[in-house]
Amino acid sequence: MNVLFILVPVSLSLAGLGLLAFLWSLRARQYDDLDGDAWRILLEDETTDQEDQ
Repeated sequence: MNVLFILVPVSLSLAGLGLLAFLWSLRARQYDDLDGDAWRILLEDETTDQEDQ
C-alpha cells in the first residue's frame, strides 16, 4: 500500500509531461500539414533528372 504513495505522483507527473509535450507540438504547428509529406514522396524529384543528363 505504501508503494501507491510513490506510484501515483510518479504516474501523474509522467502524464503531465506527456500532456506538455503534446501541447508544445500543437503550438509548434507539427500537425498542420499531414498530407504534404505523403504527396511529396510521390512527386518526382527534378534534381535527379538534371544530374542524369
